[in-house]
Amino acid sequence: MRGPEPRTITLIGAAIEDGAGRQGCSMGPKALRIAGLADALSELGHTIVDRGDVLPEANDFALEGMAHNVVEVTGFARSLAVAGEAALAAGTAVYLGGDHALSFGSVAAALRHADRLGKKLHVLWLDAHADFNTPQTSASGNMHGMPAAFFCGEAGFDGMLECPRMPATRYHLVGARSIDPAEVDLLAARGADVNDMAEIDEHGIGAILRRILKEVEADDALLHVSLDVDFIEPDLAPGVGTTVPGGATVREAHLAMEMVGRCGRLISLDLVELNPFLDDRGKSARLMVDLAASAFGRRIFDRPTQPA
Repeated sequence: MRGPEPRTITLIGAAIEDGAGRQGCSMGPKALRIAGLADALSELGHTIVDRGDVLPEANDFALEGMAHNVVEVTGFARSLAVAGEAALAAGTAVYLGGDHALSFGSVAAALRHADRLGKKLHVLWLDAHADFNTPQTSASGNMHGMPAAFFCGEAGFDGMLECPRMPATRYHLVGARSIDPAEVDLLAARGADVNDMAEIDEHGIGAILRRILKEVEADDALLHVSLDVDFIEPDLAPGVGTTVPGGATVREAHLAMEMVGRCGRLISLDLVELNPFLDDRGKSARLMVDLAASAFGRRIFDRPTQPA
């Protein structure tokens, strides 16, 4: 059986924790590197280029409403968008987080790249949360809960970062089990594709991913995937500050990523919200590395046995 098509994959770290409500995510990029991300992808035949961690761009941007650490998040978003565009011009980008606020920049890069090619972009958001708040709707003010609202064109982010926006109908949330009431209203009004864990239980993650990827194929679109540690059941991936019980199993998560890999349209991947301070001997970091490998062609019979 043929292996995956070889790619040039650029790793871009973002030691950002300013979007979250607690410290620790800034250690995520190093933990993913220590867990062997580059080796896992290169063993599949890909060429790996590690650009290190971006530094936030200096700025004095401000937002109206409830939003903490706006300058820091904006600085990282702008730097990531530039680094991501360069990576996508050469191949594929994998972002090492860092909290989910890094997706302001990573999805902006994907949208700019798609626009330049005259293509549509779909975003697959594997997460317990929708991250569809705005500075006007957020109760916490934590900006890791806002990037999806930004790239889907909601009001409240003017001037933060220049990029095309996409309709929420091309935003596919899978694994949701904690959505704020204001987000529920916005998501319904915009026609977002929300798939909670109950739907996964009822229909199976394979059926849900198959339908989403058919939509991507029908649009002849590109795909950005954002994988949050809290997509997975907390007992299996404890290294995250936003645990919600009832998440995906390891097998469900691998199936989702394997299907993404087979579709051939993935251009960029976020690995976000890894907090090594909360992890159990690197358990979550190793799982994220394995899931990334599944997205880039590792098959079930290639998967190494891990020590207990």
